[in-house]
Amino acid sequence: MMLMTAATADAARPAKPVLLIHGGAGVIRSTLTPQVEQAVRADLARALDAGYAVLEAGGSALDAVARAVVVLEDSPHFNAGKGAVFTHEGRNELDASIMDGATRRAGAVAGVRHVRNPVLLARAVMDKSPHVLLIGEGAEAFGRTVGGIDFVEPAYFHTDERWRQLQEALQKEAAGQSSSLGRAIHYGTVGAVALDSHGRLAAATSTGGMTNKRWGRVGDSPIIGAGTYADARCAVSATGWGEFFIRATVARDICARVEYGRQPLLKAARAVVMDTIPALGGDGGVIAVDADGNFTLPFNTDGMYRGWVGRDGKAHVAILADED
Repeated sequence: MMLMTAATADAARPAKPVLLIHGGAGVIRSTLTPQVEQAVRADLARALDAGYAVLEAGGSALDAVARAVVVLEDSPHFNAGKGAVFTHEGRNELDASIMDGATRRAGAVAGVRHVRNPVLLARAVMDKSPHVLLIGEGAEAFGRTVGGIDFVEPAYFHTDERWRQLQEALQKEAAGQSSSLGRAIHYGTVGAVALDSHGRLAAATSTGGMTNKRWGRVGDSPIIGAGTYADARCAVSATGWGEFFIRATVARDICARVEYGRQPLLKAARAVVMDTIPALGGDGGVIAVDADGNFTLPFNTDGMYRGWVGRDGKAHVAILADED
């Protein structure tokens, strides 16, 4: 007969879940009007509530991150789904990925144009295909063979603010200014990471890419190991200048430092976000949680739309750097 000690009783007791979300880094304080700030905070809170409700009911980290990201994709205030930015040609091309830390299964899509919630298509790729990453028309063709994927006309993604941003970028480009490489157009990714009551981790990320992108450009968001990664110890979702996050394999690097270097999560994430990425010339941020419920939300920009519910069960939403 096994004796139930205090230690084994604590180990058997379900852990309190943790959920973190982000709505993109690179917030510019001077352009954050009270109306926009209020709307952004409300949508971050709704995403937190939706994802954490899954966790409170005993649901999986995987279901929680997908649910939270769907709420952010449905908001016009973030560069994902409904609020996606426009390409040089005036289209919306969407990317997303999701990963289950318990099994390291993953799914991703890139360059889709008619899928209301790309994170759900990424989930379907993971669950219902032998592949990890599908792109463009092929990804959408796959999506039509499975249930639960909502297809929309491209006009669904049109918002006046994103169209205005494209026109400004095109005007600067025509005037010989390098707007296509300007830092202000590289942000707006959304994402979520979670630890559920069974100790499982998951991560998901979704984006419309960058304003005025060309030639089918794809950033880090659908790249497993760059914009999204989860294993049994660590889960990360990133936001920032995707080219640099790909080169630095940001999400996997953080988790590898935890796994191989035995670094605390906070130290690992901070080293990558505050040292590695700036040294390459990029910037941005991440949200990360480990199997013990430790979490961090470092960024090296003016701000990052973010929210979290720790093991105390209290919800927090923040935007600017000085709010923590």
